[in-house]
Amino acid sequence: MACVYIPVQNSEEEVRVALDQLPRDASDILDILKAEQAPLDLWLIIAREYFKQGKTEQFKQILEEGSSPEIDDYYADVRYERIAILNALGAYYSYLGKIETKQREKEDHFILATQYYNKASRIDMHEPSTWVGKGQLLLAKGDIEQASAAFKIVLDGDHDNVPALLGQACVQFNRGRFSDSLDLYKRALQVYPHCPAAVRLGIGLCRYKLGQFEKARQAFQRVLQLDLENVEALVALGIMDLHTNEADGIQKAMENMQKAFEIYPYCAVALNYLANHFFFTGQHFLVEQLTETALAVTNHGPMKAHSYYNLARSYHSKGDYEKAGLYYMASVKEINKPHEFVLPYYGLGQVQLKLGDFKSSLSNFEKVLEVYPENCESLKAVGHIYVQLGQTERALEILRKAARIDPRDAQAFLELGELLISSDAGAALDAFRTARGLLKKGGEEVPIDLLNNIGVLHFERGEFELAEQTFKEALGDGIWLAILDGKIHNSTVDSGAATCQCKDMQLFQQLDEDGTSVELPWDKVTAVFNLARLLEQNYDTEKASLLYRLILYKYPDYVDAYLRLAAVAKARNNIQLSIELIGDALKVDDKCPNALSMLGNLELKSDDWVKAKDTFRAARDATDGKDSYATLSLGNWNYFAAVRSEKRGPKLEATHLEKAKELYTKVLVQRPANLYAANGAGVVLAEKGHFDVSKDIFTQVQEAASGSIFVQMPDVWINLAHVYFAQGHFSLAVKMYQNCLRKFFYNTDTQVLLYLARTHYEAEQWQDCKRTLLRAIHLAPSNYTLRFDAGVAMQKFSASTLQKTKRTADEVRATVAELKNAVRIFSQLSAASSQNFHGFDERKIETHVGYCKHLLDAAKVHCEAAEREEQQNRQRLEVARQVSLAEEARRKAEEQRKFQLERRKQEDELKQVMQQEEHFERIKEQWKSSTPASKRKDRPQAEDEDGGHSEKKRRRSGKKRKNDKGSKSRYDMDESEAEMMDDHEEMEHEDATIMNDQEVETNEMNDHDDIGADNPQDLLVAAGLEDSDAEDEAEPSSTINRRKWAWSESDEDEPAERQPESSPNRENSTELPESDGEIRESNKPNREAAGDDDEEDD
Repeated sequence: MACVYIPVQNSEEEVRVALDQLPRDASDILDILKAEQAPLDLWLIIAREYFKQGKTEQFKQILEEGSSPEIDDYYADVRYERIAILNALGAYYSYLGKIETKQREKEDHFILATQYYNKASRIDMHEPSTWVGKGQLLLAKGDIEQASAAFKIVLDGDHDNVPALLGQACVQFNRGRFSDSLDLYKRALQVYPHCPAAVRLGIGLCRYKLGQFEKARQAFQRVLQLDLENVEALVALGIMDLHTNEADGIQKAMENMQKAFEIYPYCAVALNYLANHFFFTGQHFLVEQLTETALAVTNHGPMKAHSYYNLARSYHSKGDYEKAGLYYMASVKEINKPHEFVLPYYGLGQVQLKLGDFKSSLSNFEKVLEVYPENCESLKAVGHIYVQLGQTERALEILRKAARIDPRDAQAFLELGELLISSDAGAALDAFRTARGLLKKGGEEVPIDLLNNIGVLHFERGEFELAEQTFKEALGDGIWLAILDGKIHNSTVDSGAATCQCKDMQLFQQLDEDGTSVELPWDKVTAVFNLARLLEQNYDTEKASLLYRLILYKYPDYVDAYLRLAAVAKARNNIQLSIELIGDALKVDDKCPNALSMLGNLELKSDDWVKAKDTFRAARDATDGKDSYATLSLGNWNYFAAVRSEKRGPKLEATHLEKAKELYTKVLVQRPANLYAANGAGVVLAEKGHFDVSKDIFTQVQEAASGSIFVQMPDVWINLAHVYFAQGHFSLAVKMYQNCLRKFFYNTDTQVLLYLARTHYEAEQWQDCKRTLLRAIHLAPSNYTLRFDAGVAMQKFSASTLQKTKRTADEVRATVAELKNAVRIFSQLSAASSQNFHGFDERKIETHVGYCKHLLDAAKVHCEAAEREEQQNRQRLEVARQVSLAEEARRKAEEQRKFQLERRKQEDELKQVMQQEEHFERIKEQWKSSTPASKRKDRPQAEDEDGGHSEKKRRRSGKKRKNDKGSKSRYDMDESEAEMMDDHEEMEHEDATIMNDQEVETNEMNDHDDIGADNPQDLLVAAGLEDSDAEDEAEPSSTINRRKWAWSESDEDEPAERQPESSPNRENSTELPESDGEIRESNKPNREAAGDDDEEDD
C-alpha cells in the first residue's frame, strides 16, 4: 500500500497519508499541508494521485492552491517544485483543450494552459520541462513550427531529453517526415529503454507510413506485449488486417476493433471501423449508434468526416436521400481538400444526381476526378450528367475516355452506345456489340434490352437478316418460333373473312385449350413487337399480324400493336378495317396522339376534310401542343385546303398558306431537326414565289434525309425539281426528276414521269418529252391524259421542225412520221371521247387533228423542197470530193517523185563513197609494194637535199617516187588545224564563181562522180599521195581537178601553214576526212623509215 508521510512542524512525528484512501474532500489534505508547511513535492504527489483516481476536481484544487500567491511567497526559494506544479496545471489544461469539441471552450483551456506555462517561465525561463510543456501546447493547437522551435530549445541544451525527443518526433510525423520521426523515436528508446509502450506505438506508425508493414506490425505487437489494453495498438493492428482483403484478416481485424471498443468505448477510430463493418452486414441501426457516438467523442476533422460519411451512407442505402445528402455535406465540410477523403464527394454527387441537382452533382464528381482522374464510375456519372444538361459532345468525350481506360467495362460501352444512338448509329452498334461480347466473355447474361437495341440498329441500317437473328437471340424459345417457322398460321382455325383476321383472337384461345404455351413475358414484348415490325418491313404481313395479335392477346392495352395492324390494313387498302382498329386503340387511350393523327390521315384520304381537321386538333390538344406530328398534320391540312382546285380562291388560298406556314414554323421551333416540317415550310414559300429560299430549304432537307433508311422522302426531291423548273433551270430539274425516279420508284412512277416530260416540253426537247411520255404510257396504258400529252409533244416537234430556216430531208421525213402518229393518237382520243372514257373536249381534239393534218400537208411540200436541196447538196459534195481526190493524187505523185530523187541521190552518194574506199585501198597496196625501204637507204644525200625539185624529176622520168624526208605530211593534224580555216575562206572565194548557177553545178557534180570513178588518181593528188608513175597518164578532166592541183602546189610551197580542204563537191565533204585519217595511219611506218634513213646519212 503506497503512502506518503507529512512531517509535523517542530516535531519528529509524521502524518501518514495512504494514497489509495485519499479523502473525497481535498480540503482536509490541504489543511494538513498548509499547517505543516509540507514540501511542495508532496503537494504534487498527492495531486497526481487524485488525477490517477479520476478525481480531477481535487487534483485542480490542490495544484491551484499550491500555485497561489501565498504559497509562492512562502516557498519563494523553492523553484523546481513550483515550476513542476505550474507545468502540471498547464499540461492538464492543454489536454482539456485538445479533447474539447466546442471551439470556445477549447480556446479557454488553451489560454489557461498558456498562462500557467508563462508563469513557470517567469520563475525560470530555462527550465526544460516548461519548454516541453509549451511545445505540447503548441502541438495541440496545431502550431507545428512553434512547437518544433520549443522542442529544439530543449534539445540544444540536452540532446538526450526524452520528452523533447518524443515531442520533436510528433512534430516530424505531422510534417510528413516519417523517416526523421522514426529516428527520433529510436533515439528516445535508446536513451531510455524503459519508455512507455506508446513510444513503440509511434515507431509502428512511422513504419506503417513508410510502407514497412511487417515491421510496423511487429512494433504494434510489442506495444500489446507491454500493454495488453493499448487501444491504439489494437486499432492499428485491426486496420492492417483489414487491408489484407482476406476473410481471415477481416475477421481478426473486427475482433481487435471489438476488443478496443470494450476497453475504451469512446475510441473514434474503432467506432468508425465497426460502423463500416456493420454497414456491409446491413445492420444500419448499429451503424447509426456507433457513428453518433464517434461524433460525440471526437473533434478531429478527418475523424468526424468518416463518421458523417458512415451515417450518410447508411441513410443513402435506405433511400432517405434528403438525410443522406445532409450528412454527406457535413462530411465534406470537415475536409479541407478532396485529396484527404474523397468518398463523401462521390456519395454527395450520387444523391444530388438522384434529386436532379445536376450542376452540384457535376461539381462533386469533378472533385472526385481531380483525385482519381481515371475513375470509370465517376466518368460514367459525369457523362450521364452532361447528357441531362444537353452537352452531348462533352458527354461522348467523357464516356469514350471511360471506355478507353477500362476496355472491360461493359456498362461504359452500354452507356456510350445509348448516347450514340441518336447521332451515330454505326458507332452505337459497335459499342453495343462490344458490351455484348464483354458480358458473354465474363459469363454474364446479356440483357434483353441490349440485344433489342442491337437488333433495332441492324434494322435501321437495312441489315434485316442480322436484325432477325438478334431479335431471336433476345427472345429465346417461345411460341414466336412456331409462328416464324409457319407452324402456326391463320388457316389453323376458321377465322372467317380476311378483313376480320386482324382482330381475331380465337387462334390463340384454341392453342391455349390444346395445351400449347402462349406465354409472353413482359420484358420480351418490345422484342416481339420489333420482330413483327421487321417482318412487316419484309412484306411478310401474315406472320407480322400474328405476332401483333399475340401481343394483344396477352396485353390487350398495347396500343402500338393496334396501330401496326391498322397500318397493315391500310397497306391492303382496307381503309374501313384500319379505322376500326384505330378505334380499338382509342378505346384503350382516347387521347393517344399517334392514333388520332393516323385516324386524321385516313379521314383526309377518304376526303372527309372536316373530320380530319377535328381529329388533328384533338391530337394536338391531347399533348398540349407538344406533339409535333399532330401540329404538322394540321399544317398539311391547311396546305391541301389552299391548293384544292375546286375551292381555290386568292384570299382563301393566302389564308390557308399563312396558317400552314405558321404551323410548320411552330414544329420547327419545337424540333429544329424535323425534316417534314422543313419540307412543308419550303413548299409554302415556293407557292408564294420565294424560290431561292425554298430551294435552300429543300437542299438542306435532302442532305439530311439521305442518311437514314427510314426517312424516305421522295417529295423533297420532287419539290426541289419543281423549284428548278419554276426558275427555268430545266437541265437541273430533269436531273433531279431522274434521280428521284431511280432512287425511290425504280423508274416506274407515272406522275414523276409526267413531271419529267413537262420539263422536257418546256425546254423544247420534244423528242425526250415524247420518249418519257411513251414510258409512262407503257406503265399506265389506260391513262388517256398521257396519250394526249404525247400527241401534243409530237405536234409541237413537227411544228418547230417545219419552222426552221434550214432543215434536212430526214428531219422533214421524221416530221411527217410524227404528224401521222399525232393524227392517229388524236383520232383515237376523239373516238374515245364520244364514249366518255376520259372527259376530253371532242371539239378540242378535232382542232388538234385538223392542225396536224394541215401541218402534214405543208410538210409534204417542205419534204419535196428538202429532197431537191439535199440532191443538190449531194452533187456539190460529189464534185468537191472528186476535186479533193485529184488534188490528193497529185500531191502523192509529187511526194513519190521527190522520194525517188532523194533515194537515187543517196544511192549515188553511197556508191561513190564505196568506190573511193576501194580505190584508196588498192592505191595503198600499190604504193607499199613499189617503194621498198632498201631503195630509200641507197638514195644519195643530194637527192634528199633537193627534195623540193623531186616532183618535177619524177614527172620527167616517170619512175622515181616522192621522198617524204624533205617535206612534211600534208595532213599533219598537230600543225594544220588552224590553216584549214584560212584555206576554207579562200576556197569559198573561188567557189563563188562556180556556185552561181545551181543547175550547172549539179551537172558538174554528176560528171565529177563519173570521172572520179574512172580517175581515182586525182583523189590521191588532193591527199598528197600522188603516184609519179601514174601522173603522166592522168589527164585533168574538170575544173575541180585543176583546183586540186593548185592546192597541192601551194601546200608544197607552204607545208607548215596550209592544209587542203575537202572537195568542192559538198556531198562528199563528210567522207574525205575519214579517208585522210586512214591514209595518215598508213604513213606512220614510212615516217619511221625516213627517220632511219636520216640516221644512216648522218
